[in-house]
Amino acid sequence: MPINLADEIARALQEYTDDVTVELDDVKDTISKEAVSELRATSPKRTGDYAKGWSRKKTAHGYVVYNRTDYQLTHLLEYGHAKRNGGRVRAYPHIAPVEQKVIDKFTNATEKAVKG
Repeated sequence: MPINLADEIARALQEYTDDVTVELDDVKDTISKEAVSELRATSPKRTGDYAKGWSRKKTAHGYVVYNRTDYQLTHLLEYGHAKRNGGRVRAYPHIAPVEQKVIDKFTNATEKAVKG
């Protein structure tokens, strides 16, 4: 029985795709856990509730890292805000540095997974 070259190529590509998909799913899981723990460590702490509120949720395309308890404060703390009688409250940038680390880690891990 002759081997069909197109079928063999398709099978090899499917195996490669499956391997990369599995590896990227593991990377997404690991990096999202790291992001949550780092956000808990670097978030501003008055009572500690905001920092403890960081969590992650699995979606169809990966994971979403969010603050389940004080989601209203994320933007205000990250960028600061105007006071009622004028002036501004200082910003506590704690999300952007973690976001950049996560992006860099995921980019490197994706390149490594694709190259094999």
